[in-house]
Amino acid sequence: MCGRYAAAKDPAALAAEFDALDATGEQAPEPDYNVAPTKNVVTVVQRHPRAADGTVDKSTTERTLRVMKWGLVPNWAKDASGAARMINARSESAAEKPAFKKSLAERRCIIPADGWYEWRRDKTSKQPFYTTPQDGGSLAMAGLWTTWRDQADPAAPLLITCAVLTTDAVGPLADIHDRMPLILGRDSWSAWLDPDSTDVSALLAPPPWDLVDALEIRPVSTAVNSVRNNGPHLLDRDEPAQELDAPDLFGAEARR
Repeated sequence: MCGRYAAAKDPAALAAEFDALDATGEQAPEPDYNVAPTKNVVTVVQRHPRAADGTVDKSTTERTLRVMKWGLVPNWAKDASGAARMINARSESAAEKPAFKKSLAERRCIIPADGWYEWRRDKTSKQPFYTTPQDGGSLAMAGLWTTWRDQADPAAPLLITCAVLTTDAVGPLADIHDRMPLILGRDSWSAWLDPDSTDVSALLAPPPWDLVDALEIRPVSTAVNSVRNNGPHLLDRDEPAQELDAPDLFGAEARR
C-alpha cells in the first residue's frame, strides 16, 4: 500500500487546485483510473527558480506541476530496474533509509490523486475498496522525489522518479488495511513543499480525523485488480455477491 490509485483530473484543474503553474507540457499523462507502479504521474513541487546560467534565485520559489515516474530510483542506484519495488516509503523510517532520507530532507512533493484503491483480505478472497474525498477534490498524497542518470550512458535523459509516503491507517481505514497514504491537509501543503525546510517530522503523523471524516470508502469491482483495465467504471460502487461489512466511516465505534 499504496499500490494503485486514480488520477483523472487534467493538469489545468490541478494547477488551479494546488495554486501551481502547469509545467507538464506534452508529458502530461492521460486521465488514468488505474494508476500502477512505473507509470508517469503528475506531481506538485516547489523550488527556487534558476536563471539561464544556472544561478539559483533564493529570494523566491515557484510551485509547479511536474511529471515523474512512480517508483523511486535513488541517484546512487546502478540501474533503474528496482523502481517498481520503491513506490512507497514508510513515514516512520524514511529519514533513516539511504534510499529516502536525502529526498525527505530536500526533495518532497505532493502527488495528487482522485482516490486510492486498497484490498481487504479474508480467508478466500480480496475485496477492493476505493477511498476518495466526498467533495470531489483531490487527495494530496505526501511524496518524495529524486533524479537518476545512467552513468554508463552520459547521453541518456535524466530520470525523475517519486514515491508515496505511507502511514498507519486511521479509524475505519484500518478495517481494510493497516497502512494508508500520508495525506496532507491544505494547511500543510506549503510547509511540506518548502525547499528551505529540512525537518518535516511534525508532518509525518497519521492524518487528523477531519481529513478522514471527509472521505468516502466504497467497495468496487475486482476489475481493478488487472492493470489492463481502465476507465471511470472502476470507481463505481460494486457490492460483492455476499453481504459486506463495509467500514463505518462515521460510526462511533470507529473513533474508539
